Amino acid sequence: MGDQEWLAERFDEQRTHLRAVAYRMLGSLSEADDAVQEAWLRLARSDTSDVENLRAWLTTVVARVSLNMLRSRQTKREQPLGPHLPEPIVDRADGTDPEHEAILADSVGLALVVVLETLSPAERLAFVLHDMFAVPFNEIAPIVDRSPAAARQLASRARRRVQGERPVPDADLATQREVVDAFLAAGREGDFERLVAVLDPDVVLRADVGAEGPGVSREIRGAEKVAGQAVFYGRLGLEMRPALINGAAGLVTTRDGKPFSVGGFTVRDRKIIEIDFLADPERLSQLDLTILDD
Repeated sequence: MGDQEWLAERFDEQRTHLRAVAYRMLGSLSEADDAVQEAWLRLARSDTSDVENLRAWLTTVVARVSLNMLRSRQTKREQPLGPHLPEPIVDRADGTDPEHEAILADSVGLALVVVLETLSPAERLAFVLHDMFAVPFNEIAPIVDRSPAAARQLASRARRRVQGERPVPDADLATQREVVDAFLAAGREGDFERLVAVLDPDVVLRADVGAEGPGVSREIRGAEKVAGQAVFYGRLGLEMRPALINGAAGLVTTRDGKPFSVGGFTVRDRKIIEIDFLADPERLSQLDLTILDD
């Protein structure tokens, strides 16, 4: 076996781990794959004869690449019209793809990735590497060009934000699906009272419709306002298909045979506390939804 072939095998052993790191950093599987591919190119060009821990070396490379991508994204993105939701990981309602399951370990639900999107690139990197992958601060510090103490502060700020805003869902998937199905049925029937009953009083709905969508992206809070939106969308004649969105109960809707939205729900104490809908036509077209096909 040649050195390059041996190196490729060692890299493949770490690929799922590296995708998990990059997805938490970037909130996009497609961008995560780009970051992992860049890590392979750098590995193939590098002299790694003195690398004692290849996993740690590759994790650092993927983190650096992801940090640069985040900073570039921030520079290029115009002033947002509303919420920018991460790219959801979509699976069939009856089970998660094994590779997706590995990426979603540690309950990386859509609600968590939404919160990660609000962090600065450096805060996100410090939190993801330290709190999710146990990378020590003395290894994080040079990536963000800070001292270990400053890197610790970045992670601490990020942790406070995550703990303050991240809703913790019910773990039981069957309960999640029961609550979501009740919400969808009430929406189809236009039953406002039943909708309000299944929503937490402080529920938040985020809809990312993109720059070209029908109206601006928006964030709506409160059970009555969210119920009103559900009644409106219940009249559009959408075809709704149950799915797992980042491992939790959700759905994919289509209209005239084309994807209309991907929705993730966060359920706690049998109430919906958060709904996140990606309805940006351009971004929806880039999602691989063939996994839902029979």
